[in-house]
Amino acid sequence: MEIIVVPDPESVGDVAAERIAELVRRKPDAVLGVATGSSPVPTYRSLEQRVRNGLDVSGVSAFALDEYVGLSEGHPQSYAEVVRREVTERLGLDPERVHVPKGHAVDVPAACEEYEEAIRAAGGVDLQILGIGSNGHIGFNEPSSSLAGRTRVKTLTPTTRRDNARFFDDDLSQVPTHCITQGIGTILDSGLALLVASGEGKAEAVAAMAEGPVGAFCPASALQLHRRSVVVVDEAAASLLTNREYYDFVRDNRPSWQL
Repeated sequence: MEIIVVPDPESVGDVAAERIAELVRRKPDAVLGVATGSSPVPTYRSLEQRVRNGLDVSGVSAFALDEYVGLSEGHPQSYAEVVRREVTERLGLDPERVHVPKGHAVDVPAACEEYEEAIRAAGGVDLQILGIGSNGHIGFNEPSSSLAGRTRVKTLTPTTRRDNARFFDDDLSQVPTHCITQGIGTILDSGLALLVASGEGKAEAVAAMAEGPVGAFCPASALQLHRRSVVVVDEAAASLLTNREYYDFVRDNRPSWQL
């Protein structure tokens, strides 16, 4: 796991966006896994600037990590709409190449299976963008989730629902209780996992993910098993890391040829 500590959320976005841009330059038809929430927003904004400066994303495809179950199609806080606003339109991606789980489907379990198959049919995700919840979740894989799980329905924890109530005018009753999420096993199949986090509120989760034991209580700790994971965090989110000196040494001595 490569851990990069930078001063602030804007710098997190710049470093993460450049890693994504490096992939797209090498592989114009790259498949990205895209996350929602507040953590990846600086990354998308920085990537948008690179697109304006000539980065060609016309061949890029994207698969969203998750979606709420039960929101109507077109609901402004559905992740389909968030991805449309923050990713598809911001980056100028082809909407036909952007996929989100169908949380409004009549047969939700079937929609999960179809989504997993669509990822396989696309050749898998080349780079998966991730945030991390204050309880250590990635995607909507809450504590106790299987480390080998595939795309499926999950019940959100009260903590996650409270955290996300800010997107629903702080009305907890409007926050769905269920979701469709890519499983940890699905995430571990990606070519590269790129996790971004900022703020003191994420410090405990980041430390548990990177330096704690691998286990279902901190789902993000499964990234220790990923063949290629990069974690970009600001000073506040890195404040509880104990191996900081080495992480900074690795960052400062990264060879230009290293992917």
